[in-house]
Amino acid sequence: MESEQVIKELRFKAIRSSGPGGQHVNKSSSKIEVQFNIENSEAFSEKERERLRDRLAKRITSDGLIILQCGETRSQHRNKAIVVQRLLDLLAQNLKVKKKRKKTKPSKTAIEKRLKVKKQQALKKSSRRPPKIE
Repeated sequence: MESEQVIKELRFKAIRSSGPGGQHVNKSSSKIEVQFNIENSEAFSEKERERLRDRLAKRITSDGLIILQCGETRSQHRNKAIVVQRLLDLLAQNLKVKKKRKKTKPSKTAIEKRLKVKKQQALKKSSRRPPKIE
């Protein structure tokens, strides 16, 4: 993934933020919304786009956009940096190919140890029982 290419393809929109901040919130547009179009992106190969479509299916709009927002701080610049980093992390995380799990058997010593501990536990429990009277 080429992060510079991704950043070039981003579309930003400043929105009025909600929450605490008093008069500042009513006057300034510090919340940032970022839109990224996966379908038209040149930063990814077709295989990578397919992987992103599969893994981010719930986050992609019908137009093929991923939309993220950030209004955590009072600064528009900090919010922009935060939301860009979030998007890059999201894309990088979902592009990773998971390794296939190899089935393994427990070793002979592990099996023997488990059975030995099991036997000891059974003896401990049986020694606590009251003796049978016949």
